[in-house]
Amino acid sequence: MVENLKHLNGKYDQQGYFVIRDFFSASEITSLRKVILKFHQLWKEDNATFYQEEAFNSSLITGSEYLGFDDRVKLFNFISSKHIMAVIEALMPNNPAFMNTQLFFNPVNPQQKDFWHRDCQYDYDVEDQKKVIDETQVVHLRVPLFDELGIELIPGTHKRWDNDEEFAVRQEEQGRTSCESLSDGKKIALAAGDLLVFSADMIHRGLYGLDRLALDILVFDSSANYIDYVDDDCLPDTAMLDKIDDPRLYRNTMDLKSKHLKSNHLKSY
Repeated sequence: MVENLKHLNGKYDQQGYFVIRDFFSASEITSLRKVILKFHQLWKEDNATFYQEEAFNSSLITGSEYLGFDDRVKLFNFISSKHIMAVIEALMPNNPAFMNTQLFFNPVNPQQKDFWHRDCQYDYDVEDQKKVIDETQVVHLRVPLFDELGIELIPGTHKRWDNDEEFAVRQEEQGRTSCESLSDGKKIALAAGDLLVFSADMIHRGLYGLDRLALDILVFDSSANYIDYVDDDCLPDTAMLDKIDDPRLYRNTMDLKSKHLKSNHLKSY
């Protein structure tokens, strides 16, 4: 297992992603699916217009708005389970931290197209995007709950800037659109039980179709300045921590939040 993870770490470093087929057992997926479907149904009812018109994902799955104590604990234990932590720590050996969860599904509107992007483009201008790619690391761990078309990505773009074609399509310049095909795109179909690990900031797009419903776990390197992106409600409370088998991933985030608050408090004086 350790040697295999070292190999995967090397693949991630070079290409920005890897897939482990049949990583989860059928019982793990069945148990997870029950919790996620409960969240998804309540979220859809609460966001009916948004869901019908344009939504393709939701976030804060571990939060308190739609799930109760026991279901949240189940999710936290799944996210920080031994085999997932082994993958995370192979990529980030120094205090990886939990950021968020997202749920990806098909848009209701059949005319809505999937689109190329880097996650960082929604928070940074072009010059800062280049810095983010060089300096920080946010990782998605995607857990498909049903067989799906998966994702399309451009290998290696977690470490390099766009070429002319990629930039024009992603930014929708020169008459190009973000849903166009890219010559270096690699499609990765996923089945329930697989685990896809990929860099948030590489060029990628989800592929709509089939029974798409995938849980993404987002983690980041503690040395990166991403603590402002963490919603307090998506973290376990004290009572939950006692029921989580390995709470290190969440404690690392809580420690970073505490240090951040102290730093801001001192700056205010």
